[in-house]
Amino acid sequence: MNKKSKKVIIIGSGFSSLSASCYLARKGYSVCVLEKNTTLGGRARKFEKDGFKFDMGPTWYWMPDVFEKFFNDFDKKPSDFYQLERLSPAYQVYFGKNDSITIPDTLKKIYKVFEQEEKGSSKYLKEFLDSAKFNYEVAINDLVYKPGESITELINLTTISKLNQFFTSISKTVRRKIKSHKLQQILEFPVLFLGAKPSNTPSFYNFMNYADFGLGTWHPKGGMFEVVNGFVNLAKSLGVEFLTEQNVEEIVVDNGLVKGVISNNLFIESDIVISGADYHHTETLLNEKYRVYSEKYWAKKTFAPSALLFYVGFDTKIKNVAHHTLFFDTSFDVHAKDIYDTPKWPKEPLFYASFSSITDNSFAPISKEAATFLIPLAPDLNDIPEVREEYFLKIINRLENLTGQKLKDKILFKESYCVNDFKRDYNSYKGNAYGMANTLFQTAFLRPKIKSGKVKNLFFTGQLTVPGPGVPPAIISGKIVSDMVIKNN
Repeated sequence: MNKKSKKVIIIGSGFSSLSASCYLARKGYSVCVLEKNTTLGGRARKFEKDGFKFDMGPTWYWMPDVFEKFFNDFDKKPSDFYQLERLSPAYQVYFGKNDSITIPDTLKKIYKVFEQEEKGSSKYLKEFLDSAKFNYEVAINDLVYKPGESITELINLTTISKLNQFFTSISKTVRRKIKSHKLQQILEFPVLFLGAKPSNTPSFYNFMNYADFGLGTWHPKGGMFEVVNGFVNLAKSLGVEFLTEQNVEEIVVDNGLVKGVISNNLFIESDIVISGADYHHTETLLNEKYRVYSEKYWAKKTFAPSALLFYVGFDTKIKNVAHHTLFFDTSFDVHAKDIYDTPKWPKEPLFYASFSSITDNSFAPISKEAATFLIPLAPDLNDIPEVREEYFLKIINRLENLTGQKLKDKILFKESYCVNDFKRDYNSYKGNAYGMANTLFQTAFLRPKIKSGKVKNLFFTGQLTVPGPGVPPAIISGKIVSDMVIKNN
C-alpha cells in the first residue's frame, strides 16, 4: 500500500494535531482531523461576546523561531498567515501597591532594570543568559525534536558537559547570586510554562529565560486564534479534511492493529490513528488489554496546574497595566504548596492578566478593555460557582488596590472557565490545563511514549508526551509524531 492511499485519522485539533496533519498531508497521506468541539484549535479557541473577543487558552507567543521553522518546512513564513508585533514592554510584574517592575523589549534595557533593582545583578544576569542561550540552542538542535524513546537521545558530548544542570534546580541556580526577591521571581516565572514549580525544575531549563529575555514576547494581530487559523489554512491547502462536533467514543483495534475509530456512533475506517487529545482519556477509548499506562501510573505523575480563568469586558480602559501583567504580591511558595504539595484552593493566589486590547484594537470596542485573568490551581479541585465568584472578587479587589482605580462598576460581563470545563471540553485528566509537568523524572524518554507499545499504527502527540507543555512544544510534538508515522509506514 503506498502512502497516498493510507488514511490517517487525527483526534483533536490542537497545535500538535494541526502540525502533524500538515507534515503527513505533505507526504501524501490522506488526513482527516476529528474535533470534539464546534471550533478548531483545541485549547487555543476564542470566545466572543458583545464586540469583545478573548483567547481562551494560550495568550503568550514565545519562541518565535519554532513557528518560523514550522512554516519554513512548507516554504512559508508566519507573515504569510498572520502579523506579529514584538511587545514593548514585554510584561509588567506587580509586587505590591505602586510597586512593580516592567520588563522592556531589549536585553540592554533589561540589564538596566536589574541593575536599578539590585546593584551588580546585571553582571550575573549576563552570565545566566549566556548559559540560557547555550542551553536553548542545545535543546532546539539536539533534544526537543527527539522522539523520547531512549536515554541515549540525551547523551552526546555537549549534553554530558551539562549533566550537572539536571541535578540542581532553577531556584537554586537563580538564588545563588541574585538576592532581590523580586528579581528571583522574575527569573523563576518562565519555567511555570513547563508546568512545574522552579524548585522542582532542572536548571538546564533556564533556556526558557533566553526565550523570555533573548527572543522576546510577541503578539499575533487578532490573537492566538489567528495562529490557529494559519495552521488550519496551511493544512487545508495540503488537502487535510476537518470535521467538527466529532465525539470519538472508541478506537477500534483488531488483533493488535488499529482499524479506525467510532465517532458519533459511526465507524470511520483508518490505517493510522494519532491522538492529540488527552493521553489518559485516549487510552480509555481502547479495550483495557491494549492500554499501556494504568490508572496507578497516571495517579503518581506530577501534572501541570489547572486554572481558573475569567474573560471580562470592561466599560473603560484600564490604567497602570501592560498587555501581559503578573500579580506576584502574595507568596509564590505558599501558592505552589497549594498546587503541588497539599492540593487545595489557595488562600491568596498569585494571578496573571492579559489585557490584549491595550495592543490590539480588535479585542474590544473603542474605549473599552478586554481582560483575561488566570489563577493557577491544583488539578481536580472541587469546582463550584460560589467558589469561582469568591475568587473573582479576590482578584478584582487586588487589581483595584494595586493599580489604584475602581473597576467593579465598570464590568459589563464576565465568563469563567475552570476544572469542570477542562474536563468537559478537552477530556483533560483531572481538569489539568497544561499537561504533564517537565520535572526531572518526567523529561524526554521518561514521558508517555509517542508510539503505542500495544497497538500497531496508534500514535500520540501533544502536551502529555514529548517534548512537553506549551504551544511551541506542541508544534514540535506534531513534527515528531509525523516523522514516526512516516518511519513506520
